[in-house]
Amino acid sequence: MNREELAVILDNHELWLSRKEGGVCADLMDANLRYANLEGANLSYANLEGANLRYTNLEGANLKGAALMAADLEDANLRYANLEGANLSYANLEGANLGGAALEGVTMSEVFKGETQ
Repeated sequence: MNREELAVILDNHELWLSRKEGGVCADLMDANLRYANLEGANLSYANLEGANLRYTNLEGANLKGAALMAADLEDANLRYANLEGANLSYANLEGANLGGAALEGVTMSEVFKGETQ
């Protein structure tokens, strides 16, 4: 997915969130967003199931209620992200930076966080 395609999806998602005409909920299921810069993006309630978000910058992003099941968030930057109510079941969080992230109500069953010692 290129930047222009992603920008259109994010713009349409903003319209959807504000209940304006032309708005569509972001469906980024299985999308390859590796290394994307989504700092401060509003992806609340978006479908990111199975998305490749490795090394993605999501610092300060709003992911409230987002579907992140089986998403690959390895080494992603989620500092200060709002993940309240998000579903991270079966997600890969190995090396992800969750410093300062809002995690209230997050579903995290079977999350992979790296090797245990």
